[in-house]
Amino acid sequence: MPGEKPVRIHLTASAEQAVQSGHPWVFDGGILKQNRQGQPGELAALYGKHDRLVALGLYDPDSPFRVRVFHRGGSVILNDRWWQEHLLQPIQKRQNWFDCETTGYRLIHGESDGWPGLVLDRYGSVLVLKLYTAAWLPWLKRLSTWIRGLLTPESLVLRLSRNIQSMAVARGFPDDGTVLLGKAIQRAVPFLENGLQFEAEVCRGQKTGFFLDQRENRQRVATLAAGKHVLNLFSYSGGFSVYAARGGALSATDVDVSAPALESARRHFQLNAGLYPHRDCRHSTVQADAFEWLQSASASARYDLVVLDPPSLTRQASNREAAMRAYRWLVQKSLRKLRLGGILVAASCSAHVRPDEFFNLVRATARVAGMQIRDLATTGQPVDHPATFREAEYLKCIYLQLLGATHKPKRRRA
Repeated sequence: MPGEKPVRIHLTASAEQAVQSGHPWVFDGGILKQNRQGQPGELAALYGKHDRLVALGLYDPDSPFRVRVFHRGGSVILNDRWWQEHLLQPIQKRQNWFDCETTGYRLIHGESDGWPGLVLDRYGSVLVLKLYTAAWLPWLKRLSTWIRGLLTPESLVLRLSRNIQSMAVARGFPDDGTVLLGKAIQRAVPFLENGLQFEAEVCRGQKTGFFLDQRENRQRVATLAAGKHVLNLFSYSGGFSVYAARGGALSATDVDVSAPALESARRHFQLNAGLYPHRDCRHSTVQADAFEWLQSASASARYDLVVLDPPSLTRQASNREAAMRAYRWLVQKSLRKLRLGGILVAASCSAHVRPDEFFNLVRATARVAGMQIRDLATTGQPVDHPATFREAEYLKCIYLQLLGATHKPKRRRA
């Protein structure tokens, strides 16, 4: 556990090279030998050729990522001061990125900020700590102390990924949604994003309560929405629609399968009504599975701007081809909802689909459907969600404008 002598691990040559080049995970096959079995959360000292210390990490015997690296180079004294400075580094970077008009953003983004398997999000005066590995569970008390000392939140909420929730409860750790510090959370937590008002369901909502990573794409949609009728597919709590309305949209339609998410969408739309150029901008919600809705929706329904932002369609590499087929189907159906001159905003958060693969898929789907398109932009992750290694590049978005038909749709081979 924290403070004990680390598990001593010797790496294979390829694993040593990967760690030195910045990769934060050591898989089982990358371990040449180790002095003993470790428990979740124990420190691991990684050694390479000539018995040289390469890095330090957290041991996680129950995960494919056997060690998660948080420090590279020679030995250091891992006291509270070191950890507090390690915590402060990514937080200080954010100080110049956001002003008082944006009080919801990511303070620590896992591996890319030196905290593998851990994220820390801010929603106003409330912080949300989410863990994706059981290795951090034995560190919860110390993590809470360091966060309280540096950031003095009104509340600190713990969120756990699904794969470790039952393990945490079985071993006596707090449950998902537990308030670790400060006041109990009785309602959704208010925060600002580019001057717009939103609320985060920090204890039970998806991710840490809101999709903070789409902030920059929402802002871009606002610049494209003037005078347009907007369709927001997989809308969740309606963020894209709120931005579209502020940008001057005439109407916005949210489609999502979740009734609570649509209730949040209606609440968000009302909260910001005074900021819309068209005060009578019509907002409607449709509770439906977006796949089913696209299949059955009236062929005559057309929009000027369609936002397609589905949840991750593949969490495993083995499901990748099925995910690609699903994306292709969604893009084809979404393009057919556009009026001439309309814009498709298509996003993917599947880490197993590379950005260039996704962009090419969207373009190719349009061409196969006989549509002439124009690329407007492609985007990646926002500044507070950095990606320092390939697997961390999960979010990508492409903006296409429909110019017309080029030919009859091609038939795809089965």
